Amino acid sequence: MFDRNVLEMDLEQAADGICAGLRTTVAKRLMRRGAVVAISGGIDSSCSAGLAVRAFGPKKVFGLLLPERDSSGTSVKLGKQLAEHLGIEYAVEDIEPTLRAIGCYKRYDDAVRRVVPEFGEGWKSKIVLPGDLMDSDRVNVYRVVVEDPDGEQRSERLPLQAYLEIVAATNFKQRIRKTLEYYHADRLNYAVIGTPNRLEYDQGFFVKNGDGAADVKPIAHLYKTQVYAMARHLGLPDAICDSTPTTDTYSLEQGQDEFYFVLPHAEMDLLLWAKNHGVPATEAAGVMALTEDQVERVYHDIDRKRATTLPLHLTGLLVGEVPEIQK
Repeated sequence: MFDRNVLEMDLEQAADGICAGLRTTVAKRLMRRGAVVAISGGIDSSCSAGLAVRAFGPKKVFGLLLPERDSSGTSVKLGKQLAEHLGIEYAVEDIEPTLRAIGCYKRYDDAVRRVVPEFGEGWKSKIVLPGDLMDSDRVNVYRVVVEDPDGEQRSERLPLQAYLEIVAATNFKQRIRKTLEYYHADRLNYAVIGTPNRLEYDQGFFVKNGDGAADVKPIAHLYKTQVYAMARHLGLPDAICDSTPTTDTYSLEQGQDEFYFVLPHAEMDLLLWAKNHGVPATEAAGVMALTEDQVERVYHDIDRKRATTLPLHLTGLLVGEVPEIQK
């Protein structure tokens, strides 16, 4: 039966299961002795770090804070607070110089200027989806929102090429972070912990060979609502447990729901659960206070994202068999 309590679970039992799985996977399959976690100050990386500490102890978990030009100052503050709360060793490495050297910011700015020619020094921006997708059958088309130095904002539709270049440029951020995670994992003989929750993992909300790359993903089966509950169960700081999910990628603050998901995470979690368990749109609509058409649109959007992001889940594919190597 579908209701708003379907995501409740025995948190202690779930934590025990995850930690047992982490210990077995890291020690026996990966042959590593601890864990590296990139900490953004957000709920997913914080919960993953908390579970890693519970699994291995604080002396075998290393935290990384990896800010750049567009990062919120809050993310570093919360990341440090978490690392000190957990009692783990951590490092802060500013990746802005690396991103600037590789052309991340220039490529991004050039792509935005294709649409807003005056975009430049002192301006801020982000990309968003239309806010009326719940009541429209139209194709999702991204827009760029820019803010000039005087605080005036405007929004412009993004042509495909400009959109692709903006995404390609910002993906540098996740891939450079992952490079540093693996540097520290290699020097410590640790495993890299991936931090996607079920909603993100299912819907392809990650960068291939960026935040999608990891040795083990301990919360990919937990809906984001469950991640919040687990973080509270683990006793993580209130400032983290009460935080609102953001991408922390663009210079203008950006919520995940305006960038990628049709609804805020609490509603998306429930509708993803409903779809996964074959709940008819009519039944889900009654529980969610939505129309049947709106639920059908969300179900369709879930299927579309699964189909279009499937390649992100694929590792290097072989065109010929190598039978001696068994995965």
